[in-house]
Amino acid sequence: MTQLLVKLFVKDYTSTEKSKVRTAYGVLTSIVGIICNIILFGIKLVIGLIINSISVMADAFNNLSDAASSIIGLVGVKLAERPADKEHPFGHGRFEYIAAFAVSFLILQVGFTCFKSAFTKILHPEEVGFNWILVGILCISVLIKLWLSLFNRTLGKRINSNVMKATATDALGDVLITTTTIVSVIIGQLTGFMVDGWMGVIVSVFVILAGINIARETLEPLLGEAVDREVYEAITKKVEEYEGIIGSHDLIVHNYGPSHTMATIHAEVPNDVNLEEAHETIDRIERDVLREMGIFLVIHMDPIEINDQKVVEKKEVVIQVVKDLEPKSNIHDFRVVNGENHINLIFDLVVPFSYNEQQEQELLLKIEEALRKIDERYQIVITIENSYIAE
Repeated sequence: MTQLLVKLFVKDYTSTEKSKVRTAYGVLTSIVGIICNIILFGIKLVIGLIINSISVMADAFNNLSDAASSIIGLVGVKLAERPADKEHPFGHGRFEYIAAFAVSFLILQVGFTCFKSAFTKILHPEEVGFNWILVGILCISVLIKLWLSLFNRTLGKRINSNVMKATATDALGDVLITTTTIVSVIIGQLTGFMVDGWMGVIVSVFVILAGINIARETLEPLLGEAVDREVYEAITKKVEEYEGIIGSHDLIVHNYGPSHTMATIHAEVPNDVNLEEAHETIDRIERDVLREMGIFLVIHMDPIEINDQKVVEKKEVVIQVVKDLEPKSNIHDFRVVNGENHINLIFDLVVPFSYNEQQEQELLLKIEEALRKIDERYQIVITIENSYIAE
């Protein structure tokens, strides 16, 4: 069914790197979500009124909020498609995150309302009507929501959409919620114990948690999250595969929407390389990364000594000392300045984010002490940095 809908409503559906294709995917999932959730809302509201179940009606209004969420998502996707302009030179891709953040507030509002109603039902329990046909209809709604979850997750992975993945998680939460509702109705019928209010509380907690998770997932890229390790490895591998590039470091990725990404990286080149040739290589890498990965990459060249064997040996010694003291650390921009009575070893040290200022200073002292034991002429000049990669 998923692939059939994609083929029918998304033109050129294999070209997911194109903005228009990505938007078409977003529109498709939003419209499918709106239709399915409105149908489910109507069915569950009628069932809830017939059997006098607060948990079923709470579940119904949760579906209505999901329909509203899909509408907001649709608007967000369309706004995110707008091209860059003079006020927004990086495009409008973050509208998708803003829309998802608004959706999270709708979900939270429904969750808290349901919690209030369910708590009232606990204090003043009422008998819940029972009908196997109605239970069967609720089971069908579980299957529909399960398909919606798989539908959004599949397409979300295909176009790398955090919003669609969050919607998939929300739909899976609805599967658990409706299943809980069915269980409460059956328990009430078999035991006579009115668990509807308690189940309503469980329903509302699931809804609230879903809202919080969606808010958190959409806020992170807006605030500026660390680069995912898979993205980091893909970019660095691509940069370092070109002839003349020795290594790379200080990769920073800026997200202006799921399909609008900028990045900067320091590429290490031999210090005796012809500048025009190195610049040509850098330009070619930037063009290739944009074409193949859809990332606007800016590369800074760092000259590295590779011919002076004494400098290379000193660098290897420093790397080993740092790894022995803190395996999660690494160095870059290593330089040696020789003097008459001392040798300056100058480099940047990347330490884990978990380090506080005291731990940083302690590590610096240990590195300096270890290197001075190797050669007392060493003078250590270290610049502390943190990694931009998600740990």
